[in-house]
Amino acid sequence: IMRIMGIDEAGRGCVLGDLVISAFVVESPCDVALREAGADDSKKLSKKRRAAAREALGALGAPDVRRVTPAQIDAGNLNQLEEATIVDLIRHWRPAHVFIDALGHPKTLPALERRLRAQLPADLQVELTIEPKADGTYPVVGAASIFAKTTRDDALTAIDAEHGPLGSGYPSDPKTRRWLQAHAATGAPWPDFVRTRWQTVQDLAQAALL
Repeated sequence: IMRIMGIDEAGRGCVLGDLVISAFVVESPCDVALREAGADDSKKLSKKRRAAAREALGALGAPDVRRVTPAQIDAGNLNQLEEATIVDLIRHWRPAHVFIDALGHPKTLPALERRLRAQLPADLQVELTIEPKADGTYPVVGAASIFAKTTRDDALTAIDAEHGPLGSGYPSDPKTRRWLQAHAATGAPWPDFVRTRWQTVQDLAQAALL
């Protein structure tokens, strides 16, 4: 028995909605079973396949999904918030090996590992593997990716039903930009699902005043 954890996130670059960080924990390596259940980079899968994989993966391991709100992001540092969440997940589950989808440029990853280790208990002997595109390489990270993506999508769908159409929440999405522009033109305060410190939001708000 060797507890393994995969970690991935969804919504890091969005202007709308939470940043969702998910861990997926298995009690021993089971890559073949995870792949057969549909674990993979969630961006490669259709909505229907992600939903099916999420249901199948629930029988193979334990998901632990954390949400960082726009208010927390506006008040803090996104990198620090994400790293603190990862540390908390590792502290809670105490795995032997953690696979993490890279949070930045490959050259920054050794420094990231040092920061994470500095925040972990001295008695916790954990191996860290931090790589770009780990969600496609390691099935346990692919599983985490699916839980992060589906959780964020479900939350954005609920917001969209009340305030939409919002699009994907990314600043490059024309539908998202149209919603932001329309809301900025009303002069009303931004709803609590908007990351108001994002430059895109500030620029649109300023343009609406001209």
